[in-house]
Amino acid sequence: MARTGYTLPVFAVAAAKAALIHLQKIIQSPSFVTLDLLNENADIPIEQVAIINSVTALAITISDPGDNLDLTRNTPIWSWVKLSPRQVQNQALIVEGGQGIGKTAAGEPAIYRYAHCLFSTNLSPLIPENKTATVRIILPEGIQLAQRTSNEAFGILEGLSLLGTSGISQPLSAEHHLLELRKTLQEKAQIYPHLVFCLGSNGYSVAQQLKIPEDLIVQTGNWLGTLLVEAALNKAKSILLLGYQGKLIKLAGGIFNTSSHLADGKLEIIAAAVAEVGGNMNALSAVLQSKTADNAYRILVELGLASSVFSYLSLKISDRSKKYVKKYTNMDLTIRVILVDRKRGIITQSITNEEIIEYFSYSNIE
Repeated sequence: MARTGYTLPVFAVAAAKAALIHLQKIIQSPSFVTLDLLNENADIPIEQVAIINSVTALAITISDPGDNLDLTRNTPIWSWVKLSPRQVQNQALIVEGGQGIGKTAAGEPAIYRYAHCLFSTNLSPLIPENKTATVRIILPEGIQLAQRTSNEAFGILEGLSLLGTSGISQPLSAEHHLLELRKTLQEKAQIYPHLVFCLGSNGYSVAQQLKIPEDLIVQTGNWLGTLLVEAALNKAKSILLLGYQGKLIKLAGGIFNTSSHLADGKLEIIAAAVAEVGGNMNALSAVLQSKTADNAYRILVELGLASSVFSYLSLKISDRSKKYVKKYTNMDLTIRVILVDRKRGIITQSITNEEIIEYFSYSNIE
């Protein structure tokens, strides 16, 4: 069995809790702390903890995402905690982003709702009534690691974010998870002939905007080729592929496991599409020099090529996916495509709104 781990906010909160209890001498130099993850408890190891002065302490944890392919593995997370007299009523806790924590376009630290809930739930009961605890999270390797992510495409600058909706880091790339996805698909395909493959949170969010029923949605992870074949073998009639364009366009290049750890080539695939629709060398060069697929898309919008390029890519995705399924099953499967950007806006779709209502609406499952 693949091993689960924990998301980055969990280790930040664990370090903060260790520093706070060490500072108040509740427990001297704790080797682990128990956290309430809002739906279960977890014991998180503490690497180091030290008193800086009478009101300040620092603790360090090491990120462990389990058997996930995660670039934050073994990353140190520092939590600097200071207790001071409370100046503002009901302000028991202040959470700050230090070095290595990214900033949003508005300049705010990229520390999101779930992380704030974890901090409040686990630290507030430990703060004296007349004190305020200021917690500053520091990721010494955060700026360097952020350069290997697409954070800028999300508007996160100068570091990593404390992002997530759960404390558990599920190994979505592990083979046991593929078995779970296949089982879910098999169960749904026995009931519904038309299904929606949602790739990531972007695809799922757009599916909700389109009012596609939950019963018709299949989360795929990166295993698109395997699950398309599974759908055909289980007598599905059609699949709507819905997700972030930077992932789904890999299928246009014959890449049917979309994990970036296995294969990429998305900029090259976009560039090939630019050439196919008649773009010039300047457009090709601009795409290939882009940092992300979203940057390439924005450049093509400015050049007036985005509509033709991504319409071509959606047709290419459908065509190559059909051939992939035919190769391994000798069956025909109708495949439609909706590509979205990082802001969950639809870029192109090879299915009309009327067809969405016809095949993927509540009337289809009642």
